[in-house]
Amino acid sequence: MNNQKCSTLFQKPRGRTRIIQCIYVVGFMDLFGVSMIIPLLSHHVKALGASPTVAGIVGSTYGILQLFSSTIVGSWSDVVGRRYSLLTCLLLSAFGYGLLGMSSSIALFVLARIPVGLFKHSLSICRALLSDLVSDSERPLVMGHFNAASSVGFILGPVVGGYLTEHEGGFYTSSFTCAAIFLINAGLVWMLPWSETLLHRNGTNSSNNTSKVCHDNNYSKSVHNGSHANSNHPVLAAETDPAYRASGKHRGGLMWREVSLLQPAWRQLSSVGSKIHMVASSDMWDLFLVRLLMAIAIMLYYSNFSLAMEERFSLKPKVTGYLISYSSTLGALAGFLVGPVTQLYGNNMPALLLHSTLLTCLLIFLYAAAPSVWQVLLSSTFFAISTSIGRTCITDLELQRGGVQASGTLIGAGQSVTAVGRVLAPLLSGLAQEFSPCGPPSLGVVLALAAVGLLLIRIPKWDGRGMTKMATL
Repeated sequence: MNNQKCSTLFQKPRGRTRIIQCIYVVGFMDLFGVSMIIPLLSHHVKALGASPTVAGIVGSTYGILQLFSSTIVGSWSDVVGRRYSLLTCLLLSAFGYGLLGMSSSIALFVLARIPVGLFKHSLSICRALLSDLVSDSERPLVMGHFNAASSVGFILGPVVGGYLTEHEGGFYTSSFTCAAIFLINAGLVWMLPWSETLLHRNGTNSSNNTSKVCHDNNYSKSVHNGSHANSNHPVLAAETDPAYRASGKHRGGLMWREVSLLQPAWRQLSSVGSKIHMVASSDMWDLFLVRLLMAIAIMLYYSNFSLAMEERFSLKPKVTGYLISYSSTLGALAGFLVGPVTQLYGNNMPALLLHSTLLTCLLIFLYAAAPSVWQVLLSSTFFAISTSIGRTCITDLELQRGGVQASGTLIGAGQSVTAVGRVLAPLLSGLAQEFSPCGPPSLGVVLALAAVGLLLIRIPKWDGRGMTKMATL
């Protein structure tokens, strides 16, 4: 009954479905363009005369920049709005890839990687935008479809990039093609019907019980187009109601304010710093630690996959490539399973995260102990599915605890945590390979078990939305 009353207070944006579908296209084209370049980078920088050590240092530039910029850019998108932050990221990324297409020296190559490392956060902002557009129950389904679309682009991109590389100046052609793709994405984002994405609330001055229930049960979401600095932007009840603010119920106890793009830079920076501080001081350390442990475990699984297949089963690189492509394809298709599996669990995301983490741990163990290629094939099949579901689960829980009003900050923080894993995983993999080809996945099993243990300890202290129960008392 309350839902029917709420439906009269909140209107669905007519252009929502159209925007969601366009964001799927943006995600596909984003990773399609990027994956054309990634396999060619190390070869190109060596062709410019870099030694292996210099090539490694240059290659790490992007990861280090992403580590520090992910949270900042994500928080900035919460402050100024998705439209202008997404356009800025796409245009500056296009500039970086265009500059990469003109790189005739190592210095220019490094210079080209700087804007990309700082502003290649278009996928994170797209996820934040999707979380703005949909309800909590719809979010896993939509995020799963977005991950599937972007993963398909990541699979197809290297095929096109490899074809272009066979021709003279292939790397430069691929770089300019990638830059053009990002410019097309920017044009698509600019043309989205932003004016139709605001959720208009009727009867905002109503003080009856129905409006209070609706306010508690419906997040007054808006897709920030960055062009308004007035009361059209929703203000959280936690900012206006002292009793509600003291309860700490809404959005996991985190309170957020919005600042227009037209506001002074110092105020934007202040708001960004405030949001990051609130996330850093919130009780979300357990989710971020689980994300870090599982990110490293999954990277260790893939770190020496080709070498291990050759040493353990005398598998040719061509066959190993087929196996990796098979796993990647399944990972992309698994995105479409997230919604149905979430419904099967009754939207109990903590339980689904625990089970997917446990399954991932078991599959890494089966791979490490596999006596034959067929067992590796079996573990790879379910590994792609479990990791796809697990990534969506942990992102959804982070958004539930922090609130969609801070979705950019939260998703950016999650990407920063994953970036830490990218820095640590190669080091741990190298140390583990000193003992055995199975060393990296064996270490991954230990880390995944630690994540499972942490979840077993922390989940009983969470409520249905993944928040600590103490915060809702």
